[in-house]
Amino acid sequence: MRPALTDYQHLASGKVRELYRIDADHLLFVASDRISAFDHILDTEIPDKGRILTAMSVFFFDHLAVPNHLAGPPDDERIPQEVLGRALVVRALEMLPVECVARGYLTGSGLLDYQRSGSVCGIALPTGLVEASKFAEPLFTPATKAEIGAHDENVSFDAVVELVGAQRADRLREATLNIYSRAAEHALSKGIILADTKFEFGISTSGDTAGELVLADEVLTPDSSRYWPADSYQEGVVQPSYDKQFVRNWLTGPDSGWDRNGDAPPPPLPAEIAAATRARYIEAYERISGLSFSDWIGA
Repeated sequence: MRPALTDYQHLASGKVRELYRIDADHLLFVASDRISAFDHILDTEIPDKGRILTAMSVFFFDHLAVPNHLAGPPDDERIPQEVLGRALVVRALEMLPVECVARGYLTGSGLLDYQRSGSVCGIALPTGLVEASKFAEPLFTPATKAEIGAHDENVSFDAVVELVGAQRADRLREATLNIYSRAAEHALSKGIILADTKFEFGISTSGDTAGELVLADEVLTPDSSRYWPADSYQEGVVQPSYDKQFVRNWLTGPDSGWDRNGDAPPPPLPAEIAAATRARYIEAYERISGLSFSDWIGA
């Protein structure tokens, strides 16, 4: 018989996830249907979003075959029935205080940084780049983690060295760019551009793997990545997307009536925007994984 969620100690709530302690070495990592944008948790949930993120993460953890935090299958008997399909049993790690961002294209906060300074996170770039320009080589553009409601702050590589030390900073950069490049190659083979993504890493603290760098949290999901259709890619314009940029675009467009620079929180999403976001997330999962979402646990 599966445990109840109340059998576990609740440790933390994030913008999208809830974290519970199973035992000294294992945690329950639960993805909700909440969606965040511009550092706000929106009132509207996206149906099945937690399952889609979990399914995508499981696919990539398996595909990448790098040390990761999974400590059981997605139907592990330690997962309560009420969160089956959107929860994973994971290893407890010492998490590193860095958002490890890899960028293959110029967009988002990277574009704003470039327009101000001609660089992204201290990396000088050629002149003349525009929205969606492809970099000659992917960039490692880290950020510091922020509390809910605050902005992650882009930082230089030197700042990462100050946070975690030179050797560990080098390992983070190498792992981030390697994983991004492999994932981008796979996505492109499915007709999708992986424009950028962010990873989180932890350090194993027990057993034979103590000290090992471990890929954790979600990985390469539409929440943590920008996915664009390759067949319509055009430099110089904002790309259509399979990720939550679709929600951001509605919020900042004329139909929402929301002032991003004001004090009011974002409005609820219309039902059709929530449904279209769900459809985009599912399409990204199915095209990239080659699997049917309807076969996922609980879908």
